[in-house]
Amino acid sequence: MKVIAAYLLAVLGGNTAPSAADLKKILGSVGAEAEDDKLELLLKEVKGKDITELIASGREKLASVPSGGGGGAVAVAATGGGGGAAAPAAAEAKKEEKVEEKEESDDDMGFSLFD
Repeated sequence: MKVIAAYLLAVLGGNTAPSAADLKKILGSVGAEAEDDKLELLLKEVKGKDITELIASGREKLASVPSGGGGGAVAVAATGGGGGAAAPAAAEAKKEEKVEEKEESDDDMGFSLFD
């Protein structure tokens, strides 16, 4: 993914045909490294193709992939007879987790921006 991200950054920056060296430079600027074979494979696959067309065709392919939006409801329904009691318990656990996260974010090392 980081190789693809570097390629997209290069294209967005105005380089319509970035080289492996260009991608290595982008990745090196954030301390990341990439294998030469992955760079060459990506560059071979996108050579001579328009990036907007590649993105559009990728969106079409992903449109048919199930994204698992109803996974939580299926898990509750699969519990059988105890499913009715499990749902409120799960909701209470989620509420408790949210409260804990809020308390942790308020800690701010003992000082506030507006003190």
